[in-house]
Order: sequence, then C-alpha cells, then structure tokens
Amino acid sequence: MRTLKPLLRDNEGAMVIETAFVLPILVLLGVGGFEVSEMVARNTEMQTALAEATAVTLAVTPDTQADIDTIEDIVENSTGLADDRVSFVRKYRCGEDAAVVSDETECGSGRLVAEFLEINVRDTYTPLWTSFGIGHDVEMGKTQMVQIGQFEAP
Repeated sequence: MRTLKPLLRDNEGAMVIETAFVLPILVLLGVGGFEVSEMVARNTEMQTALAEATAVTLAVTPDTQADIDTIEDIVENSTGLADDRVSFVRKYRCGEDAAVVSDETECGSGRLVAEFLEINVRDTYTPLWTSFGIGHDVEMGKTQMVQIGQFEAP
C-alpha cells in the first residue's frame, strides 16, 4: 500500500488530461459560433437588399420589364448573387381575394386588380463543418411583395 500513496498524491499531468478533454469542445463551440454568425450576417445582407429593392421599386414604380430588370440588377450587385438567385415576378390580386395570381386575365373584367412585384432572393451557405462530412449546405431565402399599381380589369 505504501507504494501507491506517492502515486495518489502525484497530480502532474492532470491539467494536460483535462485540457485534452475540454479543448476539442471549446474549438467546436468557437467554430460553430463563427459559422452561425456568418449565416446571420448573410441573412441580414439579403434582408437589407430586399429593403433596398422595395425602396427603389416604390420610388421608381416600374412600368416596363426593363425597369424591373434594372432593379433586379441593383439587387444582384448589392448582394453579389447570381442572376438565377434573384427573381422579380409580377403578381395580381383580384378584388378582395386573398390569393394572388400570375396572370391579370384570371381576374375577369370589371374587377379592381392590385399589381404586385414579388421579389425573391435565395442563397446557399456552406458551413465549414460540411468539409468534415457533418451536416449539409444551408439554403436561405427571402421573399417580399411590393404593390406597384392598381387598375380596373378590362
């Protein structure tokens, strides 16, 4: 028993063992926090781009497809997104209907039609941990509807 007493009192190396257990967890928490903050920042950029597109749309009131394409280019440039990740689509609300339709002729004649511009922004974020085979890409998307006009259907 006397030979074990010195070993029980010896605590050299205990800190190394504790660090070996705790360090990987701390690293994972740090990387995870960084990745989540990057996703939140990208999401905020997309929301800001939608707000910018809404402001430009309301200021200009696009009448032609060329006007809409110009606003779309502004959003693409401010977000750095590819052309296929940003879309502007005309939508129509017939009278008091809750649903929107993609063709104004679906409203019928003599009804009040509200014209909207639906702005869609999508992005894919690839977190660092996917390179280690953990998880997958994160798809993010935002949609905004902006009323750009109102008319009576012919």
